[in-house]
Amino acid sequence: MVEQVEITSLDKRYEGYRIRSVGVEKSLLFSISAHGIREPLAGVGGCDERILLDGFKRVRCAQKLHIGIVPYLSLADEEAVGIIELIRIANAKSLSILEQARLIDELINVHKMCNAQIATLLERSKAWVSVRSGIISQMSPKVMSQIFNGKFPVYSFMYTLRQFMRLNGVKKAEIDEFVNAVAGKHLSTREIDLLAHAYFKGSDEFREQIKNGNLSWGLRRLKQSYQPGAQCTER
Repeated sequence: MVEQVEITSLDKRYEGYRIRSVGVEKSLLFSISAHGIREPLAGVGGCDERILLDGFKRVRCAQKLHIGIVPYLSLADEEAVGIIELIRIANAKSLSILEQARLIDELINVHKMCNAQIATLLERSKAWVSVRSGIISQMSPKVMSQIFNGKFPVYSFMYTLRQFMRLNGVKKAEIDEFVNAVAGKHLSTREIDLLAHAYFKGSDEFREQIKNGNLSWGLRRLKQSYQPGAQCTER
């Protein structure tokens, strides 16, 4: 049952498990200012303790608008059960694969659940759970922080950087250096893809320029080399 609760009563320990998006949050802020919070926040527990699992963007918007009372729905009484329920309704909640992965990692390492248990409760295959539990092990804390703070796109990690790690044996430390160099620079996924190929497969000159933050120089050189002409470029 949905209840109205004080925003200060919510435990936001899982806020860092959800990916931030400045653009989405701006649109949500406008919507809430005009219509209020239409969809209840979701979490675990009731009167004594409310651990928030879903609705962190709505909470931040409410705080900016000085809204003190918010709608809240408890998914379960126990933390692990609530996490399972949130993942179960992931399609409706638009939970990304990395958010699913981090919550599954929590179930395994904190709540000591095995892949088979999680798969059964989620009505998924063990392979589905295993893929997600494996993603987190590939990420360093630095890269995880950049992604979940919205400074580096999920797509670029999943479909560009992971390929270099898998096929080219690129180490986590090298991934850290690259992500730190390009994160928060408002680059498109296409631009990050170009820079990644130059960084991991290109010359030492390109690598040093990117490390030193000279991204515009690198992008300019790369885009010039891809200009369509009468003949194909070597790449």
